[in-house]
Amino acid sequence: MPRVVVDVMPKPEILDPQGKAVLGALPRLGFSGVADVRQGKRFELEIEGELTEQVLGEVRQMAETLLSNPVIEDFTVSVETPVAPVPGAGA
Repeated sequence: MPRVVVDVMPKPEILDPQGKAVLGALPRLGFSGVADVRQGKRFELEIEGELTEQVLGEVRQMAETLLSNPVIEDFTVSVETPVAPVPGAGA
């Protein structure tokens, strides 16, 4: 079954207090070298049937009208390709 991923992020000019909180916590936890953090949302949609340009267009409409707030957020739509499991690799 095809999976379409919608990633939603705050626009660059929008403040991201959650990202700033994570950025501040990283050094206290012993992690260094991170210059900035932006926090967003990820939606994974499993699509019934064939994945066509029309279906991708409908997913873009979903992202615009429900999954994101276009005033303060940007989104990207991508198709996730399933990866075959590696023999002997644990979960």
